[in-house]
Amino acid sequence: MTNRLVLVYISRGKMMKTKGAFSRLKEQERKTRKAIIIDAAERVFASKPFSKVTMRDIAGEAGISPGAIYRYFPDQQTLFVEAFLIGAEGIAKSVQEILSKDGYTIDKVAESFINYLFENDHYFKMMTHFILEGSIKDSLLDRTNAVARYMLEQFDTMFKKMGATGDVRPLSHAFFAALNGILITFYNYPGRGRQEILKHMQVLARIIASLFKNRLSL
Repeated sequence: MTNRLVLVYISRGKMMKTKGAFSRLKEQERKTRKAIIIDAAERVFASKPFSKVTMRDIAGEAGISPGAIYRYFPDQQTLFVEAFLIGAEGIAKSVQEILSKDGYTIDKVAESFINYLFENDHYFKMMTHFILEGSIKDSLLDRTNAVARYMLEQFDTMFKKMGATGDVRPLSHAFFAALNGILITFYNYPGRGRQEILKHMQVLARIIASLFKNRLSL
């Protein structure tokens, strides 16, 4: 009787482990499929305005049926936000990486911000949509705000290291707005090649950085 009980427990234990393994595998597959859809969405959002994109476009790019997307994303805005937040987190991490090194300067931070969005222009286009046109569903606001705070916290850290005291968040807002203004104004600079445009924006970013540096040295 005892031996039978031991075998039952062993058998049940193996079944539980198997179920757990299948559950983990299923979750990993789900994450992989979501990532594939998000990658496809980024490519489509980069090629046309958000208002012109359909779920059918994204499904075609991902190589799946339109109905399959809705198993992972309830609507197009949710998918758009998920794709955009990857870029926003990337910007924040690039700034964070610079701040973690010795000898960093506000000029390097400003140039890094410009370079990242210029090289990943689909994120720039998404950001422009949010700034100029976007309204976000309440269900997506928490995550969007969390990523925005994470980005601004990097600027907060920078200004505090530069000697700013008190509430530095307005400085971070102003710095963020100024850099975005450069991108929005000169991204499609008429008659200039892409490298010329990038160099021009880098010069402007350094000017913005120097203005903030001078403001803090007064």
